[in-house]
Amino acid sequence: MVSINNITVEFTGQTLFDNVSFAINPRDRIGLVGKNGAGKSTLLKILCGLQQPTSGQVAMPDDYSIGYLPQQMTVSDGRSVWDETLQAFAHIYEWERRIDAITQELSERTDYESDNYHRLIIQLNEANDRYHLLGGGNRQGEAERALIGLGFHRKDFTRPTSAFSGGWRMRIELAKILLQSPQLLLLDEPTNHLDIESIQWLEAYLKEYNGALALISHDRAFLDAVTNRTIELLLGKAYDYRVHYSKYVELRRERRQQQMAAYKNQQRLIEKTEDFIERFRYKPTKSNQVQSRIKQLEKIERVEIDDEDTKTLHIKFPPAPRSGQIVVKTKEAGKRYGNQVIFTNANITIERGEKVALVGRNGEGKTTMLRMIVGNLPFDSGEIKTGHLVTTGYYAQNQDEIMDNHITVFDTLDKVAVGDIRPKLRDILGAFLFRGDDVDKKVQVLSGGERSRLAMAKLLLQPYNFLALDEPTNHMDMRSKDVLKKALIKYNGTLLVVSHDREFLDGLVSKVYEFRDGHVKEYLGGINDFLQQRKVENMQEIERKTTPAQSTASATPQKARQQHKQKKDTGRQLRQLQNEIERLENSIHQHEKTIAEMDAKLTQPDNQTLTDEFFRQYNQKKIAIEREMYEWEILHEQYEAQKDTGNAG
Repeated sequence: MVSINNITVEFTGQTLFDNVSFAINPRDRIGLVGKNGAGKSTLLKILCGLQQPTSGQVAMPDDYSIGYLPQQMTVSDGRSVWDETLQAFAHIYEWERRIDAITQELSERTDYESDNYHRLIIQLNEANDRYHLLGGGNRQGEAERALIGLGFHRKDFTRPTSAFSGGWRMRIELAKILLQSPQLLLLDEPTNHLDIESIQWLEAYLKEYNGALALISHDRAFLDAVTNRTIELLLGKAYDYRVHYSKYVELRRERRQQQMAAYKNQQRLIEKTEDFIERFRYKPTKSNQVQSRIKQLEKIERVEIDDEDTKTLHIKFPPAPRSGQIVVKTKEAGKRYGNQVIFTNANITIERGEKVALVGRNGEGKTTMLRMIVGNLPFDSGEIKTGHLVTTGYYAQNQDEIMDNHITVFDTLDKVAVGDIRPKLRDILGAFLFRGDDVDKKVQVLSGGERSRLAMAKLLLQPYNFLALDEPTNHMDMRSKDVLKKALIKYNGTLLVVSHDREFLDGLVSKVYEFRDGHVKEYLGGINDFLQQRKVENMQEIERKTTPAQSTASATPQKARQQHKQKKDTGRQLRQLQNEIERLENSIHQHEKTIAEMDAKLTQPDNQTLTDEFFRQYNQKKIAIEREMYEWEILHEQYEAQKDTGNAG
């Protein structure tokens, strides 16, 4: 267990945290929420020891392991994707070397009956058990599963990490952290560089993860799927809710309403009491009653209302001038970089007033298509046409490249503002939470969220009738995303958006184009309709792949006898493998049941059964289940291979 005890953090005289305390238990799934600047990332850095609090402490066992994924990090180059990923198993390589050293020493000794020899045997057994417990026997399979789950193709494994963008290299680091299986995972915005499919894989992985988890995310659907506890950081305090994000929002609203009602009732009581004291303070006949009321007032335990950060983003897009019926139309459009084809034969039609999403795995061409449509990138084949009277507002994902870092926030807008809008620049910046001295900050010192808000503010300087937005919610907090979504729903122009945020797209778009394997496919309906259709298509693909082809040729009698014998032998081998698999499954089930019962006892720290023998048996059960799971995987692979051989025959 990790204990956070009275943490206080102060920066330049301002208090970020004020005596914050809470505990992280095994299997906790914590979502850290709060506005940008509330201290979420700082708290993760304190938990992993990268930053020290002004006062207070973090307590944890000496051998406690933590894996930390920051928003930005320096990624190693010089290795292939595969070799870099396998660096996650450095601790396992140490156990391998230890096993080899002990084995070598045993092979050279002849004092088989000595205590030292027996001690080496025990050390070898313990090292082997630890090696298998850490997944040493199946590390390559686990590495492959993680990389493919996070969106890599097998052909990418041999490519150097330097050939990939920063977002893809962050995926490699995420894979390494997951493969290390630390007791506590700290993830800061892990979905920022992931596409929808990779996010769904990560959700499934984290649900089954055996350790504790604390994460920061502005993806509401991801938080709801993964977390079971929400800690809100608000104006220096931490508020702990033992529920996922959506339920936390409800409970927080209810708590605020209850506090407000209790506060108002108490204020009425205090007001009446003070009024009575004032009216009768100097009347001798009422002195006893006055003194009684004064004592009553002193004893009242004042109801406090949680402080609330009332700063809110305000976005209202200007009315969009009318455009032609067809806003964008692509015909057989294609793009390649050198010999690499990004996509071909892309046919997209966007009509006036439609709100459309481009989705798909990273690297499939979504941003490329968006840039081609707005004219920032040439296309290599086909046609792309913009309709009559279309004026385009473009929000790029790479804010660092399109904004001048050396000018101020105010000058960023002043450089592009024209006409009657110029006197309103400070009002526009205020609506995007740039107030007072904030407008004089240089762009280079802004956070990711502030850059996003400033870029969005630029879109308001002209009444565009077509908005092309590339990942507009990256770095935005929950409230800012909600405000932006509501503003876009009310926007009367045409919208084309690239996003992996399912909750943001839900209820906003009515058509989806998926970029996949070099092709673009249209899906009518919202994002949830698209995801449901994709599941159905995936199942159909699996069924097509696993359905054996039917031969139309007639088999000769001799061939028929050979096939019959082969099937008979294969059937016997399959039954033997199946029996062994079932035996292992039953054993694993029993181990899981026992471990679950022991886990329940671990949640009761005063339990008298928690002896050294208890923990020894607990570790033995864990080792046994790891070993049997490894055996089960091998047998299952043999079973599938044998079955395929039988079907082919």
